[in-house]
Amino acid sequence: MISIPVNYPEVRMKKLVKGIVEFRKNLRPEYRETLARLALGQSPDALYIGCSDSRVAVNVFASTDPGDLFVVRNVGNLVPPCGCDGQSTADESEAAAIEFALSNLNVSHIIICGHSECGAMQALVAGREKINNTNLKAWLRHGDESLQDLARNKNFSKELKDHNRLSQLNVLRQIEHLKTYPIINQRLKDGSLTLHGWWFELSQADVYAYEETQKKFVLFDEEQAERILSQLPK
Repeated sequence: MISIPVNYPEVRMKKLVKGIVEFRKNLRPEYRETLARLALGQSPDALYIGCSDSRVAVNVFASTDPGDLFVVRNVGNLVPPCGCDGQSTADESEAAAIEFALSNLNVSHIIICGHSECGAMQALVAGREKINNTNLKAWLRHGDESLQDLARNKNFSKELKDHNRLSQLNVLRQIEHLKTYPIINQRLKDGSLTLHGWWFELSQADVYAYEETQKKFVLFDEEQAERILSQLPK
């Protein structure tokens, strides 16, 4: 059972500090062996690009262990597109992670994961020009195209609120941004890389995967999992 901390920062910080001590005292032998092995090197299967939101923990909803994922988290799970010169059009951090994951770790999957009630998406819907924080306002420009997609696709996930519809469309737009990177294009062409779009619905703790054949996000249940697994290289 997951323990949800009460909503007081000082209590949550105490929980964090005590948790580190508890981890050190009660670390299972097999877990220690795993970490000792990983100290020699990592070989994750996937690069996961998700939002910094504290409520969205991939290790919880995907039951991952250390070494499973190479993780990038930022506000709004955004990927600055690559320019014609092969350089990122913004801060190099995300681009560096992409290049390292593919060139050094040889991952075969990249996952973009958005989520419901995303503050970045709400800010975009409300109007980026209203944001007072200079860096945040500038960073969210990488979601401007997603906002245009929202205006063009009136029927996409129309049962959702606008900021949640935008969050889903933003996942798809950031996948298109990924395709502007030469290293990704090459890997897609030779069939050694697969791109995935996921969306986490907070209130029900459900994960949805974008299904290209249906042009929508589909609940990630056993049937959908089997469909995805069947499409993976043998």
